[in-house]
Amino acid sequence: MTTSPSVIIFDVNETLSDMSPMGARFGEVGVPAELAQLWFATLLRDGFALTASGDNGSFAGIGADALRRLLTGREVNRPLDVAVEHVMGGLAGLGVHPDVPEGVRALAAAGFRLITLSNGSAQIAEKLFREAGIRGAFESLLSVEDAPAWKPARAAYEYAAAASGVDPSGMLLVAVHPWDIHGAARAGLRTAWLNRTGGSYPGYFEAPEFTVTAMTELPTALAATH
Repeated sequence: MTTSPSVIIFDVNETLSDMSPMGARFGEVGVPAELAQLWFATLLRDGFALTASGDNGSFAGIGADALRRLLTGREVNRPLDVAVEHVMGGLAGLGVHPDVPEGVRALAAAGFRLITLSNGSAQIAEKLFREAGIRGAFESLLSVEDAPAWKPARAAYEYAAAASGVDPSGMLLVAVHPWDIHGAARAGLRTAWLNRTGGSYPGYFEAPEFTVTAMTELPTALAATH
C-alpha cells in the first residue's frame, strides 16, 4: 500500500483563504465587483511571466500595479491611489473558508506536519490563521518571497522541501489551482486537488493523486493510504 506523506503543504490564496470579499472592495470604489477575478488573473499571469524570465516579483507590488492599470480610465469614486490602497487592503481582511479549521485540525491530529507555501505574503497568512484559531497547527508559513521563484516553478517546491528537511516525494501539495498541482507533481510532490467549484480538471496538466471537494474530506482520503 502507498506510504502516506509526512508533510502536507498548502497553497493559501483561494485554497485556504476565501477571496470572494475582494469583489466587494472593487464595488466600494465604484467599479464592478467582477473585476476582482480579472485583477487576480492578471496578477498571476504577470507573476508567472516574471518567473519564466528568471525574476521573482513581489505579489503585493505586482498586484498594486496591475490594479492601478485596471482602474485607470474607469470612474472610481475616490482618487486613484486611494482606490488602489482600499482594494489592496482587502487582502489583509480575508477569512478562511468554513471547512478549513476542522480539516486542518484533523490533519494535525493525525500526525501530519503542516506548512504553507504561498505566492503571497507570509504575514498575510500569519494573520489569516491566527484569526481563524489554527496558527498553532502549522509548523511554518513559507512564501516564495524567500524562494528562488514563484510557484509553479520547480525551485519553489524544492525550496519548501529543503526548508522542511524532507524529500519532495514525502510532501503532499493541497491546492485549488490546477497549475499549482501540475507544478508540484512535476517537482516530485504528491498532490491533492481541492475542487471547491465542481469544475473539471484540465487534461493538459498532470492529474492530482487525490481530489476532494472540501478540506474535511482530505483526512479520510489520506487515511486510505496507510
